[in-house]
Amino acid sequence: QVQLVESGGGLVQPGGSLRLSCVVSGSRFVINAMGWHRQAPGKQRELVAVSRNGGNIDYADSVKGRFTISRDNARNMVYLQMNSLQPEDTAVYYCDATLRVVGGLNHYWGQGSQVTVST
Repeated sequence: QVQLVESGGGLVQPGGSLRLSCVVSGSRFVINAMGWHRQAPGKQRELVAVSRNGGNIDYADSVKGRFTISRDNARNMVYLQMNSLQPEDTAVYYCDATLRVVGGLNHYWGQGSQVTVST
């Protein structure tokens, strides 16, 4: 059974940094893409960053130049380095992965990590 487990959320002051981590556990899968979404209170979940096989990376306009997504394929991990955090970045951040499993492509979500940017 595939599972995504996140870590690294928390409270940070404006201008600060945090790094989120996510590991994919289980067996018999191949990672096609991994990424991060976020959902602020009262808002829809939105894409933050995605890293696809072959090096293709996309970011939301609101985080370009501040956030960096990276992967450790040997460890089935994805990271989100968040710098220059602002109060509007406050949200629950979800790791997600598109995996090739027996039977085809499936999409999975992590449990979510709260990131709060506040004084």
